[in-house]
Amino acid sequence: MTTQPEAPGQPRLPAMRTIGELRAALTMGYGFPGDADDFEAELAREINHADPADLSGVVRVVEEFRGRVVARQDPDFDTAVAAAITGIRETRESGR
Repeated sequence: MTTQPEAPGQPRLPAMRTIGELRAALTMGYGFPGDADDFEAELAREINHADPADLSGVVRVVEEFRGRVVARQDPDFDTAVAAAITGIRETRESGR
């Protein structure tokens, strides 16, 4: 499996060009905890219910989990989540 070229300040992401590569990335822990199992369950559900002429649900699942890997590997992700939580708490406190 190859990785994408790393730009300065950019996280190193695994190749995710195929469903197999995405599956491998999730299995290696590049996503959020539980993503590998969730991906398998959602992918199977979409495949089992898909019209063979319309695999848009499968595409949606693959795109969603690729995005989760990218988000989880972004060094600014945790900071952005913490800032959002702080903002929500401040809003709730000021509303009391």
